[in-house]
Amino acid sequence: MKVAIIKYNAGNIQSVSYALERLNITYHITDKSEEILSAEKVIFPGVGEASTTMKYLKDKRLDDVIRNLKQPVLGICLGMQLMCTHSEENDTPCLGIFNENVLQFKPDKNFKVPHMGWNQLTLTNGWLNPILENKEFYFVHSYYVPVNPFTSAICQYSVPFSAAMKKDNFYAVQFHPEKSARAGEQVLLDFLKLS
Repeated sequence: MKVAIIKYNAGNIQSVSYALERLNITYHITDKSEEILSAEKVIFPGVGEASTTMKYLKDKRLDDVIRNLKQPVLGICLGMQLMCTHSEENDTPCLGIFNENVLQFKPDKNFKVPHMGWNQLTLTNGWLNPILENKEFYFVHSYYVPVNPFTSAICQYSVPFSAAMKKDNFYAVQFHPEKSARAGEQVLLDFLKLS
């Protein structure tokens, strides 16, 4: 299987690549359009800031490439947020795959921002394996996608938010499967089995 990890100055590419190595999955890290287009599966990772990442994608002309991919694509954390229409992070227009806006958590005395740590998911009508119901996943983020028609799993922090989404061949998770132990490995394996 040919798996491409999109390179765009993201902070968690190494942890994603290590997770794939643990699963004996061959991959390549690339920002070349032809390599992304020819991959059987594409992983769109991310730890970073929305506007500088979108600038990098546009400079490399990867924004249109990603929007038009036909094979299964998995967005992780910032990758998921950039699949949406707009982010409040520096007022950033994004890829528009999901017609949803990314909002910033409002801090209060009970909920620190960023949201960081292990939380359970409530699965909805999505693509995640039913065995993952109530399993814990690792989150670290200051921005979130509200619950919407594309939501596949919900997490509750200060508000309920989309922990996972799906639209056509685009799959997305706000948590970090590569840092979520066995449950995270299950998510990656299930994604890699998709046709």
